Amino acid sequence: MDAQELLKRYADGERNFTRVSLIQVCLSEANLIGTHLIGAELIKADLQGADLTEAHLNQARLNQANLAHAKLAKACVVNAEMNQADLSGANLSDADLSGSNLSWAHLGGADLNGANLSQTNLSNADLRSTNLEGANLREANLTGVNLDSAYLEKADFRGAIMPDGTIHA
Repeated sequence: MDAQELLKRYADGERNFTRVSLIQVCLSEANLIGTHLIGAELIKADLQGADLTEAHLNQARLNQANLAHAKLAKACVVNAEMNQADLSGANLSDADLSGSNLSWAHLGGADLNGANLSQTNLSNADLRSTNLEGANLREANLTGVNLDSAYLEKADFRGAIMPDGTIHA
């Protein structure tokens, strides 16, 4: 399947694109609200500015994908592979990213207000100026993470491996 076929089928009302292969596809600025992309292959995909609000991306492979300024509010992205993905400026408020791999991801300026990041691998991720207000980071791996100017009010770090390697009580 290519981008044009997916967008046509979406426009016709289809929402289930489970396990579809869209490697290096360009879907920038696409409207994909509520789409089911469970287990999809989106490696190196261009989803910059795409609207994936309430999308289901469980177990999707988004390694090195461009999701800068994408809307993923209330999206379900459990156990996804997103290492080296660009999520800078993305809206991930109230999204469920639990158990996902976001190592080396760029999340600078992203909104993760109320997001579930429990047991997420964020090692070496860039979280500068990120909004993590009320985020669940229980048992997350934050080794080597840059949290400069991040907003951490009411974030839950219990059991998380902190940037310096210590475990938060």
